[in-house]
Amino acid sequence: MQNGGGLAQFAAVKESLTATRPPEVSAADAASLPVAGLTALQALSEAAGVKLDGSGQPVNILVTAASGGVGHYAVQLAKLGNTHVTATCGARNVKFVKSLGADEVLDYKTPEGAALTSPSGQKYDAVIHCATGIPWSTFEPNLSTNGKVIDITPGLSAFMTYALKKLTLSKKQLVPLLLNPKGENLNYLVKLVRDKKLKTVIDSKYPLSKAEDAWAKSIDGHATGKIIVEPSHK
Repeated sequence: MQNGGGLAQFAAVKESLTATRPPEVSAADAASLPVAGLTALQALSEAAGVKLDGSGQPVNILVTAASGGVGHYAVQLAKLGNTHVTATCGARNVKFVKSLGADEVLDYKTPEGAALTSPSGQKYDAVIHCATGIPWSTFEPNLSTNGKVIDITPGLSAFMTYALKKLTLSKKQLVPLLLNPKGENLNYLVKLVRDKKLKTVIDSKYPLSKAEDAWAKSIDGHATGKIIVEPSHK
């Protein structure tokens, strides 16, 4: 679990990293939480410092690729806090992302969406960056004085930008996110799903025998929500 891996009907994992699935939560809904849900939670509560109980100062959040696996959780979790959420997605998913609670939604293919410009002129205190291919030069003018970009899939350029901003003592930062799974966080997410404060949106389901097709769809990058692979129950 900590190192990722493949797909199998069974997996060995430390008990401290697990959570009990209550009967109110389906196996498919729960299966999405250990990576995508935990990533969104860590990005918001730890890296961005958002208090998900609604306390704390108002925070302006941007979520890129908000209709995807991590993004759709990030929007919902952010709205549990005292936040204003701007989100980006494709045109076909604008209504869907609004239904998750986003205050403003940008079509990433429009000039405003490509520039990440908030329709209401918000400067972002934190960006939960779930997309790829957006340079730092696009983020920087949209950040507040102490704004940060939390990159959930950091590559070499992200680590280089992170180091440069640290060395130059920049108030605006790029934070490469490395998932640190915790059982207590997983339990928290499961309870939110049970209590209908968080939902897993499932794009599609595949049997384990069609896992390669599921992976191909995931790599394509246009799934709405999560892609689920279900093992045989024979």
